[in-house]
Amino acid sequence: MIYHAWYGVLQTGTFPFDDVTWQYPPGAALVILLPGLLPWSYLVSFWVICGIADAAAAALLVRTGLRRGRALTGAWMWVVGVPLLGPMIYNRFDVIVTAVALAGLLALIRRPAVGGLLLGLGGIVKIWPLIGLIGTPSGRRTRRSWTLAAATAVSIGFLLTAGMNGAFEFLAFQKDRGIEVESLGALPLHFARIADAWDGKVTMNYGSPEMLGPWVDVISKVMMAGTLLGFAWLLLWRYTSKRRSAATMYDAALCALLIFVVTSRVISPQYLVWLVGVAAVCLTVRNSSQRPVAVLILLACPLTLVEFPTMFTQVLASEPAAVAVLAARNLLLLAAAVLSCVRLWRSTRGEAPLPPTVVLDREPAALPSAGYPVRPGIAYEQDLLDGIDHPGTPAEQRR
Repeated sequence: MIYHAWYGVLQTGTFPFDDVTWQYPPGAALVILLPGLLPWSYLVSFWVICGIADAAAAALLVRTGLRRGRALTGAWMWVVGVPLLGPMIYNRFDVIVTAVALAGLLALIRRPAVGGLLLGLGGIVKIWPLIGLIGTPSGRRTRRSWTLAAATAVSIGFLLTAGMNGAFEFLAFQKDRGIEVESLGALPLHFARIADAWDGKVTMNYGSPEMLGPWVDVISKVMMAGTLLGFAWLLLWRYTSKRRSAATMYDAALCALLIFVVTSRVISPQYLVWLVGVAAVCLTVRNSSQRPVAVLILLACPLTLVEFPTMFTQVLASEPAAVAVLAARNLLLLAAAVLSCVRLWRSTRGEAPLPPTVVLDREPAALPSAGYPVRPGIAYEQDLLDGIDHPGTPAEQRR
């Protein structure tokens, strides 16, 4: 297990910065060192931690579903989706990061500071949890979550940089990466290779099997441009959206993550657990626009298990059957990303917008009484979650 080898290096007080397979932010060191605190072998201890993270994520989703008084759809998404990805999930620390990000997203509505802290913690380990903040509405409580996320990531990064050598050397390895064989950008090269129209090669490069040769630089630039355009679109959506509900920030988090994944030069199998986790959070809210998107993600999970590890040798050789499975998985993810963008955009259009701060910024004195709990933000937040019209909300806004 490569984590065990890195564990030995990290124990000496330095990051494995001379190992090009080290592709992680400095916070990953904390996760990799964690099994050393348990009494078993490194591998067994790592499995135990992954199992605890898996169970904790499921418990949080069950608790959220029960608290909101509706079917445990989000919990079922997690309980079904994770096993469909196979045992590989317990051999990568992504399930741990996903559990932290899931907890942070679920905390954002009621406890934005806690949510920001958890997403910042996840971000210094794996970057992507910070994407979860993209859909938070403007306002004082949202500024608090963004501030806590930034403060957590920066402070942990600073402490690790001060205490260990080579904390951010991983950034130097990213710019020279090729196209990983399982990514969306690799599909044209696979098809060209099947047709004997591509004379490149597949080799281990920067910790993963990548396709190197003609057209790789062009495809890499297209993929990076896709990432920039996707996040530019998200910013446009954020500043032009008119309607907001409690589901909006969860839906935006899933949309942003799908854009991040499908435009990446790498789609490792464990990336699917990120999507399963965030989709499960979306499904805890009744008026989420992302339910069909969650179905597409769930369909992509067994295909991921088939292409890795079952047919991975054939994928490396660009054999037609394996490439067909890979193409089906990647096109499902692409369709999920496009559908997610469309549904997010449409769900926030309208003539009579709900103020974006109504969920998170109401003060106790300004909240209508009528038997609702008098706590900041909770009355409107709970009504939006339950789909109940709040007393005093204009009829055209309730619609």
